[in-house]
Amino acid sequence: QVQLVEFGGGLVQAGGSLRLSCEASGRAFGRNAMGWFRQAPEKEREFVAAINWNPDGTYYADSVKGRFTISRDNVRNTVYLQMNSLKPEDTAVYYCAARRYPVAITTILGYEYWGQGTQVTVSS
Repeated sequence: QVQLVEFGGGLVQAGGSLRLSCEASGRAFGRNAMGWFRQAPEKEREFVAAINWNPDGTYYADSVKGRFTISRDNVRNTVYLQMNSLKPEDTAVYYCAARRYPVAITTILGYEYWGQGTQVTVSS
C-alpha cells in the first residue's frame, strides 16, 4: 500500500501564492508517478498537474499553465505544487495521487492511491 498526506492548504487572497506538499510512504511506494487533482463544490474532480518518476516529465491542465508548478524530491518521497497568481476559481479541495507506474497520465482512473485532500480557498 501507499499512504499520501497533503499539507499546505489554506485561505489566500486572489493574486497570492500557496505551496502544497504531499508526503508518500508505504512498502509499495517506489518509482511512482504523482499527480494533483482538485474538486470544487458541486463539480467533478479534475486534473491539475502531474509528474513522472523522472522529474523531467511534467503535465498541466490548461487552466493552471504558467501559474502552477509541480515538482518532486525522490529522496524525501515528496511532491510539491507551487501555486502562484491564484484566482477565486482555484478554490477547491486539492488531492495528491500516485500511480503504480513511473509515467504520469492526466486521467483520474489512472491513479490507484489518493490522499485525504487539503482545502484551498482563494478570496476575491
